Amino acid sequence: MLQNNPVLMKLKKKFNKKNIKAEGIVRSTSKSYGFLEIDSKKKYLIASKNMKKVMNGDKIIGSIIVKNNRKMIYPEKLIEPFLKKFIGNVYKINDLIFLQPIYPYLKGVSLHCLCAVNTSILKDGDWVLGKLTSHCLNQKNVFEAKIIDFIAQKENPLAPWYVVLTRYNLEKSSPEIKKNNLIYRNNSLKIRKNLTHLDFITIDNSNTKDIDDAVFVEKISNENYSLTIAIADPTEYISNNTDLDNIAKKRSFTNYLPGFNIPMLPKILSEDLCSLKQNEIRPVLACRVIIDAKGNILYKDLEFFLAYIQSKSQLSYDNVSNWLEKLGIWKPKNKKIKKQIKLLKIIYDIRYKWRKKNALIFPNYPEYRFNLSEKKEVLGIFIENRRVAHKIIEECMITANICAAFFLKNTLGFGLYNTHIGFDVVNANSASNFLKKYNIFVQSHEIMTLKGFCKLHKYLKNLSNNYIYNRICKLQAFGELSLIPQAHFALGLDYYATWTSPIRKYSDIINHRLIKSVIMGLKNIRKPEQDVVTHILNRRRLYRIAVKELEKWLYVQFFFKYYKNNQYLKATITDIFKNGIQVRLINNGAFVFIPASFIHQLKTEITFNTELGVVYIHNKIYYYVTDIIKVRLLSIKKENNTIIASII
Repeated sequence: MLQNNPVLMKLKKKFNKKNIKAEGIVRSTSKSYGFLEIDSKKKYLIASKNMKKVMNGDKIIGSIIVKNNRKMIYPEKLIEPFLKKFIGNVYKINDLIFLQPIYPYLKGVSLHCLCAVNTSILKDGDWVLGKLTSHCLNQKNVFEAKIIDFIAQKENPLAPWYVVLTRYNLEKSSPEIKKNNLIYRNNSLKIRKNLTHLDFITIDNSNTKDIDDAVFVEKISNENYSLTIAIADPTEYISNNTDLDNIAKKRSFTNYLPGFNIPMLPKILSEDLCSLKQNEIRPVLACRVIIDAKGNILYKDLEFFLAYIQSKSQLSYDNVSNWLEKLGIWKPKNKKIKKQIKLLKIIYDIRYKWRKKNALIFPNYPEYRFNLSEKKEVLGIFIENRRVAHKIIEECMITANICAAFFLKNTLGFGLYNTHIGFDVVNANSASNFLKKYNIFVQSHEIMTLKGFCKLHKYLKNLSNNYIYNRICKLQAFGELSLIPQAHFALGLDYYATWTSPIRKYSDIINHRLIKSVIMGLKNIRKPEQDVVTHILNRRRLYRIAVKELEKWLYVQFFFKYYKNNQYLKATITDIFKNGIQVRLINNGAFVFIPASFIHQLKTEITFNTELGVVYIHNKIYYYVTDIIKVRLLSIKKENNTIIASII
């Protein structure tokens, strides 16, 4: 009846005659059709045949037409393509090369490749970096691309690593430099102390090659201990603004990926000439700090100086922890090493107690590690617990970084400080209002002070309510870097500046140079540029994203091999989204998504509150973030490395 309605036909004719245009973003669906999203409330259908002319994410202009009494979009003009540079797989049809972009919503898109590489070396499934050269809405009426870089062969075990690193424009190998091109400057030779007679030891993982810290302790009275922290000094080889310095600056960090590390410095430096290997004499930047029986640092006696040391023993975390915990058969090779370990344990005990009373100590969350074969296949996933030896060295390094912050503040007034502001004004108010619901009354201005922030966290820790604690942590700011001294609220410290990993972190190289400049009595010492700080923060963000993406890839590989559908596992709810929840499996750390339809059958009866981190069913809270639940694995989506489950 409506089809032959004369009024409707007249309106349709009038509407089409006007040729009304619409501008928006193309959105694909799991079906062959899609939509043009004009804004958050308005969208128009794009028919299947017309979706072949566009890609998800394209910004286009199209004509609105009416078909079967429904407004639809006919794509006409490309404003901005979604796809520019992309990672994709190669596949061949006869003698033609095509690229399949690796994006969840571009699964059916094929791009004819205008190859700039030798096509004979390309095989189906190989990974490449491509660039879109022609869009289907342009004159050629076809999608075309060219290969701008070859990433990896399909069967290369390191393909996932290379793909992720390429996606974020990160280096895939260590920098190279010939040993005879390295120059040891000896600028500080005359003022370096010879400490090679002291019993310095190192404690690291058993396979660590880039050893950057050594420690030595002695008891100097009934009340006080002297702790000397010696840190490798790569700045004796790396002059400011040289090619080697620029390499380190660009990389900013050693990139620690599961089963594959990419050093910041050439291995000849990080694993040889600068590494504090046993029995090798090495130049160091050292800090000597006096600590009393209550764990207080006696700042009046604090000393930074340049020295040579010779590590007397290269120990492992597991062996030292086993010996202290009276496990296994390992024991120190002599009485001097045994004495050092015992004194270090005392330093840990008194400094930990001091921090627990005067600063903040956050919970130790489990760290998950992949057990990989030589072919980079996931054999298993295990939880790596931080044992007593880890904590001993960590406490020594935290002490050293507190001392560096104090030294830089009082000598220069600037440096590269690790900072954390706690809450900003808006989130402090939100935290105060949230806590009122649980009869916890705090003033927003109070928790914006270091003292008030520490008081709140200690109270919440004693409260033992994981949900409340999680919501308050969610409102906190992220850690930053500052050129001027600022507090680190998350550590509960007035100031904090790292310098203990110059082999692995460029920010620590910067602080090394500043501290050394003061020691050597240099004048007109310049503050680092803000651009360098911004670059370091950006690189840190990219490294973290790359690690998470690679872990998702490895988890999917692991689950494909070892897990079956309908397996029941325990998980912790980690986040609430608009269309489901994210959980983390307790026994292996994998993040799993549970769509709304697998939580409750009727969509109209379930509500996800992302701000509060809760799920309502029939207007009643059923699930909180931090809840431990049982889930059932359902499927694995390889195209976006997602594991799907349902709540039991």
